[in-house]
Amino acid sequence: MRTPRTSLVAAALLAACGAPAGGAPSASAVAGGAPSASAVAGGTSSPSAPPPPAPQAAEAPASAAAASPAPAPCGALGCLAFDTPGQAFAHVLQGGPRVLAVGEAHAQQGSEGVPSATRRFTELFLPSLAGRASDLIVELWAVDPRCKREQVARVDQEQKAVTQGQAAGNQGEFLALGTEAKRLGIRPHLLQPSCEEYDAIVRAGPDAVTAMLEMIARLTAARAKALLGREDAAGKMVIAYGGALHNDVAPRPGRERWSFGPELSATTGGKYVELDLIVRELIKDSESWRALPWYPHFDREAHPDKAVLFSAAPGSYVLIFPRSP
Repeated sequence: MRTPRTSLVAAALLAACGAPAGGAPSASAVAGGAPSASAVAGGTSSPSAPPPPAPQAAEAPASAAAASPAPAPCGALGCLAFDTPGQAFAHVLQGGPRVLAVGEAHAQQGSEGVPSATRRFTELFLPSLAGRASDLIVELWAVDPRCKREQVARVDQEQKAVTQGQAAGNQGEFLALGTEAKRLGIRPHLLQPSCEEYDAIVRAGPDAVTAMLEMIARLTAARAKALLGREDAAGKMVIAYGGALHNDVAPRPGRERWSFGPELSATTGGKYVELDLIVRELIKDSESWRALPWYPHFDREAHPDKAVLFSAAPGSYVLIFPRSP
């Protein structure tokens, strides 16, 4: 992934899944937000904590799904329990989407010993998309170096309330995802807000977080549509990876402007898949988690060594990873 130049460059993931009903995400929201906007100049710093054990390697590409054991029904919302995450992922892709919109619950402080959703996607799922996906849009911002330093600093300050509880390594793992995609022949892309968009966030005052959420959805949709229209991407998939809020194909009332799901589903004629990735150990008994439609149907004690897949509607999935070793 090409890293923008100068110390003005910042990569910031801002949108999170599971904000409390009726408002923008708070610092306690599920997935929180993303790494705060720290400078990225020629690389990223390593997390201070040692890396967690690597997740189990992907057992087979999606093309081998037919030979896999049949999943076991596990309850409401089309619940299926698969022996491995790779089998669940292959099931999600059976319809051949043109856009795969992946959302995650971001790793939080104190969870550094558990492999994150980003790392699991990078190591378990991304290799099976080589040759099938043309591009990957990562929900990180590349700041235009022409923007005023004061603009960038103000927006950075607004982000901190959302991102302060996140694991220190989140941003580095997002960048690693882009780097691995490039190695596999999948072109990575950052979001590139204009200076005018930074101005709009600053002018939004107390509604700055909402303005950021709307901007992320708008920029992601525009980039995805441009990529889908390229001749050399014909027939291939575009992946969007970020927080599990923007990918909603049926956003909750009041959040419609935060999601690119309906627009990209219409653009692709319904060839759109929304996939939320959940690390089992991160699920908490909190208001934000309880607001998610699958939460009442998830039994933490049932199928702990299985990948549990919910599907509340066609093309909409939640994949809960097995417990970590």
